[in-house]
Amino acid sequence: MASTSLWAAPAASPIAATSIAYPATRATDLAYEQFGQKVADPYRWLENDVRTDAEVRQWVDAQNTLTQSYLATLPGRDILTGRLKALFDFERIGTPQKAGNRYFFTRNDGRQNQSVLMVQEGLTGTPRVLIDPNKWAKDGATALAEWRPSGDGRYLVYTVQDGGTDWRIVRVLDVATGQQLGDELRWVKFSNISWTNDNKGFFYSRFPETQKEAQFQSLNTNQSIWYHRVGSTQAADTKVYETPNRPLLGHSAQVTDDGRYILITSSGGTDNRYELTVGQLEKSGGFTHGVTFKTLVPGLDHDWELAGSLGSTFFFMTNKEAPRGRLVALDVAKPKQPLREIVGQTKDTMVGASLIGTRMILAYLGDARSQIELRELDGKLVSEVQLPSIGTASGFGGKGGDSETFFTFSSFAAPPTVYRFDTATSKVETFFKPKVAFDPADYVTQQVFYASKDGTRIPMYIIKRKDTPASAPTILYGYGGFNISQTPSFSPTRLAWIEQGGVYAIANLRGGGEYGKAWHDGGRLAKKQNVFDDFIAAGEHLIASGVTGTGKLAIEGRSNGGLLVGAVTNQRPDLFAAALPAVGVMDMLRFNRFTAGRYWVDDYGDPGKEADFKVLRAYSPYHNIKAGTPYPAILVTTADTDDRVVPGHSFKYTAALQAAQLGAKPQLIRIETRAGHGSGKPTDKIISETADLWAFAAKWTGLTIHPLP
Repeated sequence: MASTSLWAAPAASPIAATSIAYPATRATDLAYEQFGQKVADPYRWLENDVRTDAEVRQWVDAQNTLTQSYLATLPGRDILTGRLKALFDFERIGTPQKAGNRYFFTRNDGRQNQSVLMVQEGLTGTPRVLIDPNKWAKDGATALAEWRPSGDGRYLVYTVQDGGTDWRIVRVLDVATGQQLGDELRWVKFSNISWTNDNKGFFYSRFPETQKEAQFQSLNTNQSIWYHRVGSTQAADTKVYETPNRPLLGHSAQVTDDGRYILITSSGGTDNRYELTVGQLEKSGGFTHGVTFKTLVPGLDHDWELAGSLGSTFFFMTNKEAPRGRLVALDVAKPKQPLREIVGQTKDTMVGASLIGTRMILAYLGDARSQIELRELDGKLVSEVQLPSIGTASGFGGKGGDSETFFTFSSFAAPPTVYRFDTATSKVETFFKPKVAFDPADYVTQQVFYASKDGTRIPMYIIKRKDTPASAPTILYGYGGFNISQTPSFSPTRLAWIEQGGVYAIANLRGGGEYGKAWHDGGRLAKKQNVFDDFIAAGEHLIASGVTGTGKLAIEGRSNGGLLVGAVTNQRPDLFAAALPAVGVMDMLRFNRFTAGRYWVDDYGDPGKEADFKVLRAYSPYHNIKAGTPYPAILVTTADTDDRVVPGHSFKYTAALQAAQLGAKPQLIRIETRAGHGSGKPTDKIISETADLWAFAAKWTGLTIHPLP
């Protein structure tokens, strides 16, 4: 790289240089021309796998050494670590699943790196440990990921996630004895598990076998559906469904509650646009031969999520002719008949539907908060399920014929409480309520609305202690993509910042799913800039309204939110005191070349198409750093085993930041080992990373960290 001017024009006047001596990073002259634009990529070598490339490993080690030496100088880091340990130290359980007369749920005593899977006989039985993943690895970085009991509760299929990777190893155990069987399935990723009704086997999704050294960054194509019979080898599995002429499609399988049908849901990306294929299984509820499939819904045009079935009548939540969602019925025996609407679109966004017993539970988002309804199968409203406060309700699993279900409710200041709900009687009762080392009444949540650049009304949550004064140091969090909604939920990590007197704000940006399809479409593809404008406007509102002050605002985002933080930092470096981009998509011209990146073209566009390329080039964080301009303090975070957003994104971005002479504030990177994109990360790593992030943000926003009484 001959000059930083390849990235952006330098500022008109010189700025103070940082006193930090960054490790030397080799810059090459690599550049290419695409659609008439010259694109420099001097740090492409940092895309190489850190676990096999010695030069990349040396760079990572040098960066981590520098970052840790800097973080060690920050006051309050040890206080935060101790307080985070206390905040995490409360018993919590996951939403139970019922199978036969057995109830399965995860539990963490508050001190465990990984949650343990428990099982109990009957509703009042004594829980016992079924799987303890804390025994799997000394560093606690091997996690229990997905799990699913057979319908009779005899077997449990579960997946193992090592070091944060998205790849899974699938195993089976006998629930009564707790003994692991010999079954072991590999090359599994982005898969659900669905048992046949005879409880002898299950369907799963897998990719073709590739060379191990190519597995970390290779594209994920040609996913197919397989059937595995308990007690057999993977070599004996039966391939059930594939689309070799459409290798970019991903597939998942779901057996209906009565065991009569298998539904294949296929997608080409992340945009909730699905194609549905249905096959009829054997009357015995098992699978011994092939299945003849027929297309139920062609075209990859709309969202379709199965809520349940009665015979050949399937109930779906869909956005077909309803951008905010509706509930419809479709007879799979007569698929050409028109859809039958059960519950039409409302002013709120339908985000979930499930047939439990003989009634339907519908979940809505009203201004990014949960609302739950119980309805008859003809759509008639039975009642609204009363929730404790503004928050998020999730769960509601179960099946037709059994009226029992469970859900979990949490809010910003209230940890997850598990409730049992009977759809026949509408009775709600507490199943488990945690005890915590703080008083939720000390905190207040306010929802405000502000205008974005184009006048769009954007909601934002502001969470703080009741006694927090105006103009307090503030962290603003955003995501804005992939139809994912940011709703109230409890987080010990956020609470550690708030109880120190800081404010935490969450903006519900366009690109998310808070207000349905139009809200999502308003923040993707050529309209992605709306997301950045929404976030910048959120920061301006926090300052203008006196929540925080100039020089007291930090921003945070993960994954697509890391891209958000990188983009707005380039666009408005003057607005923020600190930036915390985590596992971000930073090179928008090459994101689709690695692992799951090719799925993201639904939201981002295709860099190989000229119109999309020009949009992406205009905001790509790696390519738009303003050399010679004062920048906020930046602490990039990523992990060496992240095979979703590969760490090369953050490596290249950090190298470009450090080369661009961005003023007196530091631009550092923290690279976790044996961790991935986030799921499966052990508690001790979460605590360590959070203490570093909050100490860094406190330093640059002026928050004083002090011991709590």
